[in-house]
Amino acid sequence: MSEAVARRLTGLAALVAAVALVVQVPLYFIYPGPPPDGNVLSRLLVGIVALASLVVFVTAFRDLVRRAGPSHEWAGSIAFSTGLVYATVTLVSMGLEAGAVIAVDRPIDPTIDVSGTYLLYGTVSRLMLALFLASLGYAVSRTRLLPRWTGRSAYVLAGTNLAFVPSLFFGNDPAFFYAANGWGTTALMGAVFSYWLLALGVATYRSAGRVGRAAGSPALRH
Repeated sequence: MSEAVARRLTGLAALVAAVALVVQVPLYFIYPGPPPDGNVLSRLLVGIVALASLVVFVTAFRDLVRRAGPSHEWAGSIAFSTGLVYATVTLVSMGLEAGAVIAVDRPIDPTIDVSGTYLLYGTVSRLMLALFLASLGYAVSRTRLLPRWTGRSAYVLAGTNLAFVPSLFFGNDPAFFYAANGWGTTALMGAVFSYWLLALGVATYRSAGRVGRAAGSPALRH
């Protein structure tokens, strides 16, 4: 696979993941009380698609780092590993939510009633995302794989996620910004990450054209 094709695949995977996440987040705020089962299962299905695409993205990103700067492949490997752990943890959380909703015969709010997801959606996910973003930012900055803003914004977002790691000490009221399952810890950070991933996907996909032009230039052919 050529580098241009690899960049397009990486960018497309990020775009699919980001669009699915952008669609998913508002579904959590449609109903003021316990949502109907259809709402919960639909948003979880959209989230599963997003995370499957994220797995493709982190795998392809590691390969791009190896191509662009073999000496920094370790950073790409950390980004791959932590991104994979983040996706796995979130998929487990979604499975717990879906199981609880399917098992009961009345509407429940799984963000409150499924206590096993508090730490997974909150502290664990925030720490894994912080490591993923920091290593991605480092790899991009060192290899110049993507525009400079992608690395800098990844560092900023990593620090923001890290600030929410202690949220496990602040209860389980989702209306409280900094709770373990609070709207700031989960929904806001998820929304910010999804829009950042959307911008990253666009930048990665567009970079394929630059690589293709460079590969086809007379200077490189001779």
